[in-house]
Amino acid sequence: MKPAEGQPRKVIPINPAPADSSQTEVISLYEAQKKIYPRSISGLFARWRWVMVFVTQLVFYGLPWFEWGQRQMVLFDLGARRFYIFGLVLYPQDFIYLTGLLIISALSLFLFTAVAGRLWCGFTCPQTVYTEIFMWIEHKIEGDRSARMRLDNGVWTFEKIWKKALKQLVWVAVAFWTGFTFVGYFVPIRELGSELLALQGTWQIFWVFFYGFATYGNAGYLREQVCKYMCPYARFQSAMFDKDTLIVTYDPERGEPRGPRVKSLDYKAKGMGDCIDCTLCVQVCPTGIDIRNGLQYECIGCGLCVDACDTVMDKMKYPRGLIRFSTQNGVKNHWTQSQMLRRVLRPRVLIYTAVLVALCVGMLASLVVRAPLKVDVVRDRAALSRIVAGGKLENVYRLQIMNATEGPQRYVISVRGLDGLEVASDSVVDIGPAEARWVAVRLQIPYGSAAPGSHVVYFDVQAQGDKAQVAEKSVFLVPR
Repeated sequence: MKPAEGQPRKVIPINPAPADSSQTEVISLYEAQKKIYPRSISGLFARWRWVMVFVTQLVFYGLPWFEWGQRQMVLFDLGARRFYIFGLVLYPQDFIYLTGLLIISALSLFLFTAVAGRLWCGFTCPQTVYTEIFMWIEHKIEGDRSARMRLDNGVWTFEKIWKKALKQLVWVAVAFWTGFTFVGYFVPIRELGSELLALQGTWQIFWVFFYGFATYGNAGYLREQVCKYMCPYARFQSAMFDKDTLIVTYDPERGEPRGPRVKSLDYKAKGMGDCIDCTLCVQVCPTGIDIRNGLQYECIGCGLCVDACDTVMDKMKYPRGLIRFSTQNGVKNHWTQSQMLRRVLRPRVLIYTAVLVALCVGMLASLVVRAPLKVDVVRDRAALSRIVAGGKLENVYRLQIMNATEGPQRYVISVRGLDGLEVASDSVVDIGPAEARWVAVRLQIPYGSAAPGSHVVYFDVQAQGDKAQVAEKSVFLVPR
């Protein structure tokens, strides 16, 4: 309707402002992630987690500093295209071993997951290990769970500033040392240290800071977000689980209905379960889940909720095991530990084990019989065939001879495949330990001794005083 004559036109705003702006309600399109403050707990699984932290970090931080002969014990030298693993020297031609190692690692993960769930995630995954280290630093500087929550929610005081600053300083130091050690597996670590002190090596400095920043961000801030959203293993693990997989489980038949009570209460007479609803199992969980809600993909199988629940059961004088490592069939059918163990050797596990054993045996056998000598033959494309003095027909080749031993070697080059075929160049080559060398080799036959065309020949490279010998196939061209 049109307004009456003389009346002002009424304008209705599209987004009217509330009368009291202090009561404005902001509706977010997503739920903000709440920070998790895990409570410290002691117990069997907590101790095992720290044992694995010490073991994995002793190996990671210590291994690059050990030497084998005159070199670093473990070094993946990408610049020189050499992989040194104890006394083993691998070349790019040995890429098949890396492929085999990755397949074995994947099958091992499948096997362990089918048997015992996410034990890798809970005890040895780098994300778990470094998160545990960073949280330990945070606990030592800022205090326990309640103290950290009060500190974060409080105003900025001198105490809060120096604690936060000290924590960040220690985090950065650990992250930087981790990045330095990681790059030390690809660049000789002593040389890397000298280059960093002299501010040399642009790429080395970049990668040290890159991996240091990744450690700082993942372990200091992202933490459980990596396990829940970024790690693909959390998503496809359910395909490897079945009802006989050993996982962290809550026994609802025994625990429900839950509720607080005094220790002297006859809770059975009142129809209550063993769970007193203290929520300690939630407070100690690194991913912040409630295991009483059943199996969840966020559970990393660390067992800290088992330690927390057992502690409460001991105080209440209830039997342990309300939360425990068990199987879904074990909980449902009230199986004993021996009954559950008998279900371990089921078809899926047997298949994984058989394939894994076959691959490991095959790879070890291949390494044992592997010749410590590699040879590549490349024809000289500038001159396919030529006639030289003395009435000889000559083909020229380039041989890359790789010494995969720790000592200097002398190799003898011989050929076979055609009548009168001979090596017209130097047939003896000296190569240093773990080195490769390109050698020009000239092969000659009497002119007219072979029909025109391509003839198969073989280069035999033999180490003097050693059984190492390699035969490589090539062709000798006779022009028409």
